[in-house]
Amino acid sequence: MTAALLAQEGPWTDAEYLALGETGCRVELFDGSLHLTHAPTPRHQYISRRLATTLDPGADAAGLHVLEAVNVRLHSGRIPIPDLVVTGDIDFDELVIDGAVVRLVCEITSPSNAATDQVLKMHYYATARIPWYLLVEQESGTLRLYRLDGSHYVEHAVAKVGDTLRFTEPVAVEIRPESLLPGR
Repeated sequence: MTAALLAQEGPWTDAEYLALGETGCRVELFDGSLHLTHAPTPRHQYISRRLATTLDPGADAAGLHVLEAVNVRLHSGRIPIPDLVVTGDIDFDELVIDGAVVRLVCEITSPSNAATDQVLKMHYYATARIPWYLLVEQESGTLRLYRLDGSHYVEHAVAKVGDTLRFTEPVAVEIRPESLLPGR
């Protein structure tokens, strides 16, 4: 993969990005440029798995799917890999999910990627008209649920450790932040 990254001149197309195949790090495409990050920490992955498990029953009841770390095409040249998505019907064998079927996107922030999740990705997800955005602050466990209002997100609900986040769209669920954190 390194040779392919170094040999590329100019902006990356969706096809060139997808031709990279599986990599040892997370590679996302933003407006023709690659964004590389290290593999997530064990804490991040623990939270992701617990959150997916929490969302699964509500998603199943609503006829939706919970998926971790999949390619989502928001626009040509924009293919992020959100930590979790809740989607409608998809083709489980496709490399990319169309952003139009994503109902909820979740990102688990850490000090190294907080700005990307809170600014860049939030903007791109809103532009793609994804109705709900959930940010999980991995250190504190704080959950911030945003809903799409016009062309941007507005904060819908916040839950800190000791609180419960309740929502009914796109899935009915109650989440206690401490239930997502290791060692609690």
